[in-house]
Amino acid sequence: QVQLVESGGGLVQPGGSLRLSCVASGIIFSIRDMGWYRQAPGKQRELVASIRRGGCTNYADSVKGRFTISRDNGKRTVYLQMNSLKPEDTATYYCNTVGSTGWANSGSWGQGTQVTVSS
Repeated sequence: QVQLVESGGGLVQPGGSLRLSCVASGIIFSIRDMGWYRQAPGKQRELVASIRRGGCTNYADSVKGRFTISRDNGKRTVYLQMNSLKPEDTATYYCNTVGSTGWANSGSWGQGTQVTVSS
């Protein structure tokens, strides 16, 4: 069974930074493309950053230049370094696989980690 455990969220002032972590189990992590998704209140969940098994990364325009995704296959962990945070980054952040359709295909979601950007 797939388990995804996100951590590292919190309350931060605009312009601040946070580093999110996600440990995955129940999948062969090293061969899966992984991504960070977020969902703000009243909005649809969106993919904001992805990293392929080979290390190539891709970002949504809204976070490009501010967020950095990385992975440690030995620890089955994917990270999201978030800098220059803005109030509009406030959301619950989730990690998951990224399938050929560009969306999660693991069949499971974790509990997410809340990021609140506010002064």
